[in-house]
Amino acid sequence: MSAAAEYPAQRLDAGGRAQVDYRAIWRLAGPLMANSAIQAVLNLTDTWFVSRLSTTATAAMAAIYWVVLCTIVLFGGIGMATQTLAAQAQGARRYARASQAAWSGVYGALLSVPLFVAVGFLGRPLLELLAVDPETQRLALDYWWPRLVAGGPLGLVIWSLTGFFNGIGHSRLTLAVTALMALANVPFNQLFIFDLGLGIAGSAWGTVAAEVVGLGLALALFLAPRARRRHRSHLTWRRPAIWRQVALGLPMGLSITADLLGLALFQLMLVSVGTVAGATTQIVMMLTSLCYLPGIGIAMAGTTLVGQSIGAGHRDWARRVGNAIIRLAMVFMGAVGLVLGLGHRWLLPLFVNAADPHAAEVIALGAPLLWMAACYQLFDGLNLGASFCLRGAGDVRVPVLIVGFLSWGLWVPLTHVVTFAPGAGWVHFLPQLGYGAVGGWAVSVGYVVALGTSLWLRWQSGAWRRMRL
Repeated sequence: MSAAAEYPAQRLDAGGRAQVDYRAIWRLAGPLMANSAIQAVLNLTDTWFVSRLSTTATAAMAAIYWVVLCTIVLFGGIGMATQTLAAQAQGARRYARASQAAWSGVYGALLSVPLFVAVGFLGRPLLELLAVDPETQRLALDYWWPRLVAGGPLGLVIWSLTGFFNGIGHSRLTLAVTALMALANVPFNQLFIFDLGLGIAGSAWGTVAAEVVGLGLALALFLAPRARRRHRSHLTWRRPAIWRQVALGLPMGLSITADLLGLALFQLMLVSVGTVAGATTQIVMMLTSLCYLPGIGIAMAGTTLVGQSIGAGHRDWARRVGNAIIRLAMVFMGAVGLVLGLGHRWLLPLFVNAADPHAAEVIALGAPLLWMAACYQLFDGLNLGASFCLRGAGDVRVPVLIVGFLSWGLWVPLTHVVTFAPGAGWVHFLPQLGYGAVGGWAVSVGYVVALGTSLWLRWQSGAWRRMRL
């Protein structure tokens, strides 16, 4: 077999020297980027439908959205590990083990159902502890239960199956599943929110219904004749390796959860500052998802290519292709962030009800926040690229410590210090400077600069070369 065939995303130049094949990277990353962009569309769809109800409903969604996502990600590490294990197995040509990782993720997701139910009962105490306005709290809980308890486990099963597709390099199958869910989500939102009169809870049930449709397609593709022949996908359920995936996936879930939980508290602080600050932050977050979700698609290609290279025994090539992925993520996210900042005059009015009394305030605050979020994107590209390449190598324990320290040791307390006015914060042993949403977003930019730089240094250290799964 030629060297070009052995090394993922490689081509040989005229002199026979190995070069990174960016076309091969884009063939893998393109569907993953489109998949993540569709996820952004899903989020924007939900936000748009909820914004038709009221600014208070949008703020309620902001109050609980990231807490829901954090819970799903924390328990979802076992599904995320599927991509790393499948990629390394594919690189080593151990095809049955790749589908074994998918089945292990599916069974782990089903075992997580009681955990989601237990967390469901913590929603009300959390919102009461954070002094969220009573009407906002009521609407947030209406969204919380179906989105978390029903939608959470379903999402983890889908992650396990699409992680298998991504790990073996068939990212177009993941795109097909997500595209179908996005298409189904629109009529389901209309049906549940307005036609059936469920309000904000209808948005959550619409997402659940779309997940059921997507899961049906994912299972059909996973058990299709081609996968059955090569990867024995119909047999490997007999010997699931759940604990192996827990050992790898738990740090993955904890790392992302530490970051997202910091983000959830960041948003909750701004919701506590006021309805306008909370609603504006939710809109800006959903708009910048057009940067970071496709950026995640590029980074996920890094997990696959690094994992396949390591599985095939080519660690030097893993480093080289990983560096290429990191550069691509930074360039893409920085460029899209700039476009969003320049287009704020046209974008922000799309996500407010012109008849709402707070509409003008949301648009005025949204302009500087969107520019800050745009600046955030360049270093978030560095963060995502390095993080997902480390994940492909199985280096997940040190990154979780880095993220946990920067998120909880710096970002969260500094946001509290800068955002709240004296006497208005959640705790009173910290100074309170009262710069509001603008101050909170400035702290967030500093956090992502530190995080991206730290994870890049970890990748450059080469410590991941010693990892064994």
